[in-house]
Amino acid sequence: MRLAFRVDASVQIGTGHAVRCRTLARALAARGHEVAFLSRHWVGAEDIPLTRLSPAITEPDADGPAHAGWLGCAWSEDAQHTAQALAHNPPDWLIVDHYALDARWERVVAPHAARIMAIDDLADRPHACALLLDQNLGRAEQGYQGLVPAEARLLIGPHHALLRPEFAAAREGALARRGGPLRHILVTMGGVDKGNATGAVLDAIGPLSLDVTVVMGAEAPHLRAVRAQTERLGARLVVDTPDMAGLMAAADLAIGAVGSTSWERCCLALPTLALVIADNQREAAQALAAAGAAEIVDAPTALPARLAHYRDSPAALATMAARAGAVTDGRGLERVVEALESA
Repeated sequence: MRLAFRVDASVQIGTGHAVRCRTLARALAARGHEVAFLSRHWVGAEDIPLTRLSPAITEPDADGPAHAGWLGCAWSEDAQHTAQALAHNPPDWLIVDHYALDARWERVVAPHAARIMAIDDLADRPHACALLLDQNLGRAEQGYQGLVPAEARLLIGPHHALLRPEFAAAREGALARRGGPLRHILVTMGGVDKGNATGAVLDAIGPLSLDVTVVMGAEAPHLRAVRAQTERLGARLVVDTPDMAGLMAAADLAIGAVGSTSWERCCLALPTLALVIADNQREAAQALAAAGAAEIVDAPTALPARLAHYRDSPAALATMAARAGAVTDGRGLERVVEALESA
């Protein structure tokens, strides 16, 4: 099969959409399928076949989806550019992962792809697709009733989370080491972290005598400031890590944003103090908290008290770890690949 991905990554959008699409693309390529990416905005490594769409001349639609501004142009212009890019070699699947695109865009590009798969997290707009993936905890198929064609297949919940194979491989060892005292904290506020939530977290937890590892992307706008902070505090900074699974497995608790890394942490039964740094993260954060897999912290200033609680109560930390580990087994990638291949 030939599969094309329409996805963007930027300081505004973040890198999570691109990361999960690259994960899926690599799994498909490993099985002999041809993959290609179409992007209007891209930050980070270009280690995939990437076509940049033509420069935009229009403004985002005022009547578009809630995240229409992320596209940087009108949806119709983007659809035209995408259709042009696909016309010479139409794919068997076009996989679109973009909060700014909906059924209008999908209908325009549909003649240039055999089938369309949509990856969504919000259930806030219609899709014209044959397959839809929403890997979020607490989502039900009913959430897409009336938003997708009646015949569309739905892959719903963290059971289908697009995690790299190394997370499933590290799961058994990570589960075995849970239940100990709180010593090592992993801070992951997103690959870009445009608001520098990482800096605020470090300001709050700096005085505590805990081993801290901070993970950021090379394109993070506040990387230099965070590097200086970690040096002052004696914390470890890891940039563009190739081994997030290893870092998570070795940590006792994470302080993190809510996004694709939530399912990575759950796969490895890593308890989380979650900071909601964007409105579109709130629903997922509440679902994680309801499942006992994370605790929502309203502001970084509340972190010292919560860390002290879990340091003094290993049983509470172990309970959160067990509940996190029950959310996903880390094998969603295999299930999504099977769905694409069997369609």
